[in-house]
Amino acid sequence: MAESLYNTDFYSWTLQQAELLRQGELQLLDRDHLIEEIEDLGNRHYDQLEARLVQLIAHLLKWQVQHWQRSNSWRATIRVQRLSIEKLLRRNPGLQSRVDEAMAESWEEAKLLAIAETGLPDEQFPETCPYQFPQVMDPDFWPN
Repeated sequence: MAESLYNTDFYSWTLQQAELLRQGELQLLDRDHLIEEIEDLGNRHYDQLEARLVQLIAHLLKWQVQHWQRSNSWRATIRVQRLSIEKLLRRNPGLQSRVDEAMAESWEEAKLLAIAETGLPDEQFPETCPYQFPQVMDPDFWPN
């Protein structure tokens, strides 16, 4: 029953599982799918961290390499992403141990985004990420 409901009506499955937990009917829980969904919830927070870092790093790169076109919009995006990342880490302190990993995984996508948005040749961008996490989060850091 739980298997088919999980595959056919996820929303109803979640309500059913919550009710089973409330009633203490642990033996009736769809444990395998519950484990999978709980792990997925945690991964969503990591994915959000990575996505925000992509935006932040891309805008820092644009700020650095296209200095003659710096805009208030870029400045706002950088500030908003910094604040959003701070809030995400404050609400999910376990993510702090993965910030270096997220920085590394964000780099290629951030670089490609900055290249696409500036129209500048690939060679004008660094091969490897020139920033460390404390730098990108520092409100006084604006690369030259």
